[in-house]
Amino acid sequence: MLIGEVSAATGVDNQTIRFYERQGLLPAPDRTANGYRTYDSATVDRLRFIRAAQSAGLALTEIAQVLNLRDAGQTPCTHVSLVLEQKLAEVRTRQQELAILARELEELIETSRTLDPADCGPAEICHILTTK
Repeated sequence: MLIGEVSAATGVDNQTIRFYERQGLLPAPDRTANGYRTYDSATVDRLRFIRAAQSAGLALTEIAQVLNLRDAGQTPCTHVSLVLEQKLAEVRTRQQELAILARELEELIETSRTLDPADCGPAEICHILTTK
């Protein structure tokens, strides 16, 4: 399979495929006599895994760890499960942080409705953010 065919089969852009090769996420492809990259179906499977892992929130370094375990002959499912648990904890923490930020923004908006822009002096820049 040529790179364009792999791209069409996976929805992954040619440049991204090359980037993944440079990052070691994909093995170096074989080359034809005229220098074209040729790929096998395992590359398509690997690219689909990479995309699915990214959709689940894994960073490329985390994906590389999973692929390295698989390449070493290990079943990485336990590792993936732990990574997913960590991701979920991070998401929940971020949700709490965003909820706090939303409340702060609501307070600022409410404050802004009670302030007169004419009262904002040049030294304050904007008194919506400095009035509490």
